[in-house]
Amino acid sequence: MTSITSLFDKNRLLAALSRAEWLQLEPDLEWEELPAGAVLHRAGAELRHVYFPASATVSLVSSLENGASSEVAVVGSEGVVGVCAFMGDPRALSDAIVQRPGHAYRMSVPALLHHTQRSPEVMQHLLAYTQALFTHMSQSSACNRHHALDQQLCRWLLQHLDRQGDADIHATQEHIAGLLGVRREGVTCGALKLQKAGVIDYHRGRITVLDRKGLESRSCECYSAARQGYDRLTCLHSPAGGREMLPRLPGQRSGLQAA
Repeated sequence: MTSITSLFDKNRLLAALSRAEWLQLEPDLEWEELPAGAVLHRAGAELRHVYFPASATVSLVSSLENGASSEVAVVGSEGVVGVCAFMGDPRALSDAIVQRPGHAYRMSVPALLHHTQRSPEVMQHLLAYTQALFTHMSQSSACNRHHALDQQLCRWLLQHLDRQGDADIHATQEHIAGLLGVRREGVTCGALKLQKAGVIDYHRGRITVLDRKGLESRSCECYSAARQGYDRLTCLHSPAGGREMLPRLPGQRSGLQAA
């Protein structure tokens, strides 16, 4: 693994660990390219690997027997895909589908369990992230049930924007509607409003965010509530080994953001 060390900082959960822990983990990490649409695991399936995204983002999607589905969370370089692997039951709770192509570190579940059993530091960081992820999932559930579609769309755009390095989100309106569990016409109407307000530009499956503050002002409190869960990770742990633990997400202010 000649390229792993130079890419160490790409996943911020791994970067939060001490150098000594990284050296323990490194032999069990594989650098993987994740294409858009790739299914990392299906709900109910026994997990064989976990993924620590670097440049990729992964949607966690809950599906029903009638074919309906909705995104319950999105995972980027702040976290790990497959938290059930170290929570006592290795069966996945949701589908994990690559939303934005990129790279990730992959580790086998037996290797991950070995490291969580030998190292309280590794387990502590994984559990802290999992708590933030569960906050994200609960807020998404509440948002989908109680808030207007326009607000849901803004929240979705912001959460994906936070996890990538540019202002372009590549997704069709039909795809976004499927992740939000709503009709395509509703997403079309919401996107048109944002475009007329100068907040976004939409063209052939590419959404460019022009005014992030305008997008935040049109979102509901669910975005900031979920965001605070991740922000707290920087307060729960001190920087390890002289490294910054979790660099602030784009647009993030120091400390916790106000809801």
